[in-house]
Amino acid sequence: MSLVRGKAISLAVLAVCEVAVMALWFSASAVIPSLQQSYDLSGTAASLLTSSVQVGFVCGTLASAVLGLADRLDPRRFFMVSAIVASIANTGLLFLEPTSAIVLALRFLTGACMAGVYPVGMKMAATWAKGDLGLLVGLLVGALTLGSAAPHLFNAFGGIDWRFTILLASLVSLSAAFLINLVRLGPNLSAAPPFRPASAFKAWTDRPLRLANIGYLGHMWELYAMWAWIGVFLDSSFRLTLAAEDASFWARAATFLVMGIGGAFGCVAGGLFADRMGRTLVTAGAMTVSGACAATVGLFYGANPWLLTGICFIWGIAIVADSAQFSASVAELSERNLVGTMLTVQTCGGFLLTLITIHLMPSLVEGFGWHLAFAPLALGPLVGVWAMLRLRSLPDATRLAEGRR
Repeated sequence: MSLVRGKAISLAVLAVCEVAVMALWFSASAVIPSLQQSYDLSGTAASLLTSSVQVGFVCGTLASAVLGLADRLDPRRFFMVSAIVASIANTGLLFLEPTSAIVLALRFLTGACMAGVYPVGMKMAATWAKGDLGLLVGLLVGALTLGSAAPHLFNAFGGIDWRFTILLASLVSLSAAFLINLVRLGPNLSAAPPFRPASAFKAWTDRPLRLANIGYLGHMWELYAMWAWIGVFLDSSFRLTLAAEDASFWARAATFLVMGIGGAFGCVAGGLFADRMGRTLVTAGAMTVSGACAATVGLFYGANPWLLTGICFIWGIAIVADSAQFSASVAELSERNLVGTMLTVQTCGGFLLTLITIHLMPSLVEGFGWHLAFAPLALGPLVGVWAMLRLRSLPDATRLAEGRR
């Protein structure tokens, strides 16, 4: 098998596996409207269904970073075991009341397992990079985005029975756990580094890496709060202009369009432009657009569903177009044998921050209504733009995208 063909096949299989396993992340969040109707789920309880996964992911990535697992283990085996355990944990939701504390424990375990899927998948993609790292990681994050949005599509066609979404997400994830073994690793794979837990701190002591990570934190302040609550926002808005049954279906379909289709397109487009125009330029531009959307989308609450969906679609493209480029930047600025660990540290910090905004949203909705609830999310992109423009001014920025800052 030629190197080019091996790269194409391996990356295609890897992307499919990422889509399948990442569907577990939002499998419970996607059915929140149904659970709220059937079990009188409070806003706080709904937030916990998402944030418990975030907490699990933070704990999993922290342990992985300290132990250097992403660089010291075969990434395919790490991915496989993580996906199997996550699938089993997600299936356990079918046998419990959604309001049970055990549900949160299972969501935590699912999140912890994602530490062996998301950053590890990016590392596998990076082993094949040759002047196209932005695009490769963009394709992978696009797969993540599509996978995260898939439960909303499952839910739209699964009717009011939320168990359909949970079961389907578990089955496709379990299939990916075995399919990942068909992925070959590229020529950029480095030998495992010695066990040095202190290596993880380089993500914050090295100035270029620190600025790239601050940019990522600004991006994450906005992203997961939007992803976690955009479906609820659209459902609430559509109910003001459509019949309840129609509003429910179209809100779920619109959420998949915004998160999945818009997000996947944004990731690929962002990767193509960043490899040619520069990482700092693309990330700063994307955050400018997404921050503007966060500040103004609430003004269209209750407006024509097509108009609101169109605005949210633009937001869905911009909000994730920069995501892969922060990871690509860290990979390019890191020592080669520490790429997996640096990516894990980056995602750990980012997802820790999401716990604030995900839980902040119910209070913002209650205090200000949907008209203003998303506006504070624009603060993250503002800080992120500053960090990436500062990085652009440093000599080390020439290491990005083969000299394209």
